[in-house]
Amino acid sequence: MGETPDITTLLDEWSRGNARALDQLLPLVYQELRGIAKRQLRRERDGHTLQPTALVHEAYLRLVDQRQVDWRSRAHFFGVAAQVMRRILVDDARRHNALKRGDGVQRVSIDAALETPGRDQISVLALDDALGRLESVDRGLAQIVELRAFGGLTVEEAAQVLKVSPSTAKREWRTAKAWLARELGP
Repeated sequence: MGETPDITTLLDEWSRGNARALDQLLPLVYQELRGIAKRQLRRERDGHTLQPTALVHEAYLRLVDQRQVDWRSRAHFFGVAAQVMRRILVDDARRHNALKRGDGVQRVSIDAALETPGRDQISVLALDDALGRLESVDRGLAQIVELRAFGGLTVEEAAQVLKVSPSTAKREWRTAKAWLARELGP
């Protein structure tokens, strides 16, 4: 039996149309995607109905549809997965908000999302709106927030995805937190 190809090789083969590479990819990335989903869902509102397995499956289905992506690396794949999970969670929050007409809006712990002690919880939708504004100011800062708050990655993991040093990622994370704290208000 041959050696199992690495994730980057499988992503490259999949991008070139090899459907068998996709079959080999899922078992290699599933547990890591599930870990990201679990970390993210721990921060969601009480009674949240989306389970980690469902979030991973929905994210994976959306990732599979992204045939035109030139997958550069394992880190790139997980960065895109974090973006997809963000969209799923925001869409879910919007659906929930529409059903409840604002009562019980999905909230994220600002402590968990921005690691700012003593802050109350903020709406996923408010964070998403602020993140959209941050993207127009500084895409790199927005990316680190997306990876941390929606992807559940550590600063070190985000640094790897963004291909920057951990010290650069920490500095950008501090800057992004300060910007968002100001933007989101007390």
